[in-house]
Amino acid sequence: MSETQVDRKIDIKGLSCPYTFIKAKLAIESMEIGQTLEILLDHKAAINNIPNSMRDHGHTVLSVDQLDDREEWTIRVRKEKD
Repeated sequence: MSETQVDRKIDIKGLSCPYTFIKAKLAIESMEIGQTLEILLDHKAAINNIPNSMRDHGHTVLSVDQLDDREEWTIRVRKEKD
């Protein structure tokens, strides 16, 4: 996992699409441009869907990392625009 400063973290384990993206989108909308959001999740489809959607909305996906051998991941996204 990269050592990027994280400005906000959300835990959306237990949620499935589209709720995973809705929670992530609401979180990043409340942040300032240049800040980094870390998303903790366990829904496998969201590992691709959230980064793709964040890129489509103009944000930068910094990392997608699996936590050890668990079915949990972190996604880090930098807000690029309002």
